[in-house]
Amino acid sequence: MQKTLTDTTSMNYTRLGRTGLTVSVAGLGCGGHSRLGQASGASEAQSISVVKAAIDMGINFIDTAAVYGTEEIVGRSLGNMREKVVISSKEQIVSKGSSPLEGEVISGEALKTRVEASLKRLNTDYIDILHLHGVMPDQYLQCRQNLVPALYDLKTQGKIRFLGITERFIYDTSHKMLSKALTDDFWDVVMIGFNLLNSSAKRKILPKCRSNEIAALCMFAVRRALSQPDALRTLIKQLSDNKIVNAAEFDPDNPLGFLISEGGAESVVDGAYRFCRHVEGLNVILTGTGNIGHLKQNIASINRGPLQPSCLHKLAALFGHIDSVSGE
Repeated sequence: MQKTLTDTTSMNYTRLGRTGLTVSVAGLGCGGHSRLGQASGASEAQSISVVKAAIDMGINFIDTAAVYGTEEIVGRSLGNMREKVVISSKEQIVSKGSSPLEGEVISGEALKTRVEASLKRLNTDYIDILHLHGVMPDQYLQCRQNLVPALYDLKTQGKIRFLGITERFIYDTSHKMLSKALTDDFWDVVMIGFNLLNSSAKRKILPKCRSNEIAALCMFAVRRALSQPDALRTLIKQLSDNKIVNAAEFDPDNPLGFLISEGGAESVVDGAYRFCRHVEGLNVILTGTGNIGHLKQNIASINRGPLQPSCLHKLAALFGHIDSVSGE
């Protein structure tokens, strides 16, 4: 199913579950803290250059969302390359101004209106994967009742190809919503929060995905705690204070330095991407940035081989029991 390439300048590709689509294992995430650089003041032209560079480097999976404000940038970046790219986008499920955590789920007709607006912003006739965005556990039943029929109508009309759903990982680190959603057979693709600090989806979600050929997209592979040393040290201290980890098992100055010394990683970020990349059942590892050099580094990491087995065993012993951390 997956190519294993030793040349990290070459992109690896895989089959996206039962969709049958062939996609790059590295996917360009257009949200997160960067939003293609828009969050830090990049011009539209600069953000477009990031999307085009990603495609030039072999990425053919692009994930955006209405709420990110980057759909138009994606649409303007593609030009005549639309058929070469798989677009994944997402729609909020609550009314504008409502709490995304507690708001009442919108109607199917309202969802259809939002999808039409996304199609216009993306400058396309169809979205390959349309996700319900950031669904909380208590909102899932309403989504099932109100929005799934609308998604199937949109699919029949050819405006979307496959159905997806994403969890709100910062608030649902133990995957309660996806545990509910996967009892249904609506979903072709799910987006999971997953990283070496919280790999609980490996136990709770991915076995069900594999058995039903549901594709899994990995978000949160690298967030603040894995990219900012001070944030990591603070998190390890908090986990230790709460008796979740044993501080004595970590170097207080460099808690994940063993990824490099024992795991063969070039950096903590490199190790974090490689950890996710080689978990069975995770199809696409999303990476987001507004910097082309940074993007190239992340793609190289995702295309590298796995960490050393001894390092993986150590990570499992240290963090494998945790389901209360997002890495944010």
